[in-house]
Amino acid sequence: MATPTMGGSSSELHRVATHKAMLRLIPLMCAIYFMSYLDRTNVSLAKARLAADLGISAAAYGLGAGIFFIGYALLEVPSNLAAHRVGPRRWIARIAVTWGALSAAMMFVQGEWSFYTIRVLLGVAEAGLFPALMYMVTLWFAPKDRSVAVGWIYVAPALALVIGNPVGGAFMQMDGFAGLHGWQWLFLLEGLPTIVVGVILWFKLPEKPSDARWLSNDEARILEARAIPDAAHASIFSDDWVAALKSPATVLTGLIYFLNQVAFVGLVFFTPAMIQQMHVKSPLMIGVLSSSVGIGFLLGVLILPRIHRRVTHDCIYLAVLTAGLIVSAILFISSDWLPVQLALFVATAFFAGGVLPLYWAISMKRLHGIQAAAGLAFINTLGLTGGFVGPYLFGLAESASGKSASGFSVIVGASVLGLIIVPMLAKAIQSEGRTASLSEPLLNVEQ
Repeated sequence: MATPTMGGSSSELHRVATHKAMLRLIPLMCAIYFMSYLDRTNVSLAKARLAADLGISAAAYGLGAGIFFIGYALLEVPSNLAAHRVGPRRWIARIAVTWGALSAAMMFVQGEWSFYTIRVLLGVAEAGLFPALMYMVTLWFAPKDRSVAVGWIYVAPALALVIGNPVGGAFMQMDGFAGLHGWQWLFLLEGLPTIVVGVILWFKLPEKPSDARWLSNDEARILEARAIPDAAHASIFSDDWVAALKSPATVLTGLIYFLNQVAFVGLVFFTPAMIQQMHVKSPLMIGVLSSSVGIGFLLGVLILPRIHRRVTHDCIYLAVLTAGLIVSAILFISSDWLPVQLALFVATAFFAGGVLPLYWAISMKRLHGIQAAAGLAFINTLGLTGGFVGPYLFGLAESASGKSASGFSVIVGASVLGLIIVPMLAKAIQSEGRTASLSEPLLNVEQ
């Protein structure tokens, strides 16, 4: 395909087209990811009232909260293969409408079994959302722009961490209004907007540049042309999505992401408890200070991907960020002054959350087409597993020491293991690049 030009260089045309795509697509993708974070975590706000109003015990609550991830994790790959088959726009809209309806249906929970059932169905419905968004990024953006695009998408959960709890708390205060419990209003008022966003996506989210009415033909063509990775950086597997899952680089990226999620998700879930043990008594102040993690996360996804645009060696940059996470966690363990600890909450989340777009940018350079659909979903499945393991390890650390802050030792351990794997990932990527380069002439002859 010839590179189009139109009143200027192809680079300028691509820059303008990319800017348009960022402005039109990213807000829609952020909106649905923001709602997913609210709907996924709002049950934590309802925990005490579910026990008081329905008799759902702490053990039953823990099982119901965790069981969400079973269907979610198991169906990530099949769901994203479906997104590749029917198109990401249709599939993302379907995900949003079904999980929004199920999230609202949580208001009808009557006891433990109905709680378990809806939580399982909620995980099944939401499976595939994030990898489908990542798959869309591979269709629209050149490799050099993907970490920035993914960074903007990660702004959504960062904002959800900052404002989600206050908004949910306000809904909980509607207890007794119109004869409903506060937790019923919480599920209803956070579930229905998700359905609305899903309908909007169906009509407003173009699947690929050639579908976008707001792009000229030349702009659409150059976006699609430059979204295709160079042969030397693409996966050597063309149509075999199972082989893509067996790629050492895919597996190693997934393992590093797993370890990151062990550290980061554990931090997110245990920060309020850590702050409470710092002799902060006011629930409002605990909530405000806990938002420091969201602030660090937000700064990370806004700043670090832009630095990545200027970096030529992905794995060296990944190693530097992982080392930064280790240092910030060790400094937290060594400090006992609240202002310094709050600053280190921000710093730890800056590295742990800000590095996330880099994992996906590295993977997207190698995976495209059906490989991207399967490979990105597989990596996210490993991350979801880390999201389950992390809080459990943080809990064990607290049980052994009596201090929630001992979870920072889990951050150090997981991050050190991740740093050890980074050179192995670099070697695997280099090996796949050589194999792809050697295979390219043979592929051309066969064609």
